[in-house]
Amino acid sequence: MKRWINGLAAVSLVVAFDRAAVAQNKIYTPIPLTSGKEVLDTLSDADIPTGQGNFARDFSIQLQAGDQISIDLSSDNFDTIVTLMTTKGETVSENDDGPDGTTNSLLFTRIGKPGNYIVRVKAFGETVGGPFKLKLTKLKPVP
Repeated sequence: MKRWINGLAAVSLVVAFDRAAVAQNKIYTPIPLTSGKEVLDTLSDADIPTGQGNFARDFSIQLQAGDQISIDLSSDNFDTIVTLMTTKGETVSENDDGPDGTTNSLLFTRIGKPGNYIVRVKAFGETVGGPFKLKLTKLKPVP
């Protein structure tokens, strides 16, 4: 039995509210990242909106205190920014343009505390993104 509210069936209103609830309950799950393995992926408007007119994609990795890492992010389609963050969203380190004079990103840092970290890939400016390459490498200390 349908009820009519202002000319609309109540059943339609319930369906609309259920769709909104499903969209709000999407679970945040960063993509696992393996040290030494290059990731070929695409940043798009289906990723995390940053509120700055661009989008971000997150990757997760377990790191140990004292790990020295490099994160190399490159794209022929957009100006890259790479950020290393804690799982609480605190920025550990960030790089926009690498030392080679391109708009690719290259980040070097030493990890102070063990734990899970987030590597965030995003485009500079109001750019959707496109294909990119990402590689995190654990560097060996010089003896």
